[in-house]
Amino acid sequence: MNSEIKNILEAVKNGELSVENAMLELKSEPFKDIDYAKIDFHRKVRQGVGEVIYGASKTAEQMIGIISVMLENGQDSILITRLSKESAEKIKEVHNIKYYEDAKIGIYGDLKTPDGIGKIVVATGGTSDIPVAEEAALTCEFLGNDVVRLYDVGVAGLHRILGHLDEIMSASVIITIAGMEGALASVIGGLTDCPVVAVPTSIGYGAAFNGVAALLSMLNSCASGVSVVNIDNGFGAGYTASMINHMEVKK
Repeated sequence: MNSEIKNILEAVKNGELSVENAMLELKSEPFKDIDYAKIDFHRKVRQGVGEVIYGASKTAEQMIGIISVMLENGQDSILITRLSKESAEKIKEVHNIKYYEDAKIGIYGDLKTPDGIGKIVVATGGTSDIPVAEEAALTCEFLGNDVVRLYDVGVAGLHRILGHLDEIMSASVIITIAGMEGALASVIGGLTDCPVVAVPTSIGYGAAFNGVAALLSMLNSCASGVSVVNIDNGFGAGYTASMINHMEVKK
């Protein structure tokens, strides 16, 4: 069940919140139209996570306005993806965000205390894949997950990934991030009993086709339990992995 709705219902059950106030929380204005954006306040109620700002192609002024409205309506932690350094500096003049340059991520507020069912491993084929990996890892941490980073453990030297079998075997979810031929997803998928979320990256020479070769390799993986997100989509992988790591038993 959605954690936000569950918390409201638990508060009513425990006498901490009246039925009337619970209804007000559930019926409150679902979004606000600020001309250039319609900000979804019920995202957290529906999905358990508040709206995330996609920073690419937005001006710093637009993002400042969106953040201001989010804060006014009770969203005290905000994730901004694909945020340029220049825009981040302008936003910092108004809102106290922390900027992670490698990942191109901005975060307002503190990272959540990890409350997932286990650990999420983020593994990359090479060092060049780290920016996408950091987008995934920081998304996971923002959403309340304990993250283990295993970088530069690609198939060009299999001993490197085999040296981390304990972390792989004990993971709740594994995100594999690789360009070139994208083989890391199949290798890890064949070693673990947990879900694997594969991210093809646009790293590689001409025939890698800016990540298409890795995407097709991952889609054609013979290892069971491997799912694939879009090219360079570290955020999507992190979000999906977090959902898996927070699954409840449904009775």
